Amino acid sequence: MTLRVTEPRVGYALESRPMTADEFLAWESTRMDRHEFIRGEVFAMTGGVDRNDTVAGNLYMKLRQHLRGTPCRVYGSDVKLRVDAADCFFYPDLMVTCSAADLADRLVKREPVLVAEVLSPSTAAFDRGDKFADYRRLPSLAEYLIVDVERRRCDLYRKGADGLWVLHPSGPDDAVKLTSVDLVVDAAELWADLEPDAPAAPPALPPAD
Repeated sequence: MTLRVTEPRVGYALESRPMTADEFLAWESTRMDRHEFIRGEVFAMTGGVDRNDTVAGNLYMKLRQHLRGTPCRVYGSDVKLRVDAADCFFYPDLMVTCSAADLADRLVKREPVLVAEVLSPSTAAFDRGDKFADYRRLPSLAEYLIVDVERRRCDLYRKGADGLWVLHPSGPDDAVKLTSVDLVVDAAELWADLEPDAPAAPPALPPAD
C-alpha cells in the first residue's frame, strides 16, 4: 500500500497516494510516532517544547481533579479525536468528553465538549484557522480553548444557543472560565511552574582600539 505522508504543516508530500481513514488507522497502529489525518493526507507530528507541556499538564491536572467521579473524562495528546464530518483524525493537546460511546472506545473519541490546543510557532496558524474550522464540525463541541504560552493569554471560543462561536479572551492575570465543564481555572494554576524565557544576550561590544 502506498501512503501519502506529509511533513507537519509544510505540505511536502513524501508519498503520492492519499489514504482512506481505515488505511490510516491500520497503518498508524504499526507506528511508534503519531500522525494527524486530514482528508487523505497524513501529517507527521513533531515534539513540543517543555513550557507548553508544563501548561498542558497544569490544565490536565485541574480538569482531572474536577471531573473525578463524573461521567466525563479528560484526555491528553496521546488520544485520537475523530471528526467524521471533516474526515480527520487529530491529537488535541487536551479534550474532555462526557459521552458513553467515547468511554467505551479505547482508541478514538468522537464527542468532546471541550478541546484545548497549546500553541507552538509551527502550528499556531493551523490551530487558529483550518483546525478550528474542522473542530467546529463536531456537533458535541461547546468550547475550544487556545493557549498562548509565550504571551500567557488564552482565546476561548464558546458556541452559543444560536450556533455562533463567540470569543472570550483572557490575559496573563485572568481566570479562564470553562462553562462546558463548569470549571474556573485561575491564572496562577494555569501558569504554575512556568519558567520565564531566558533574557536575550546583550549585543557584543566592538573591540577596543
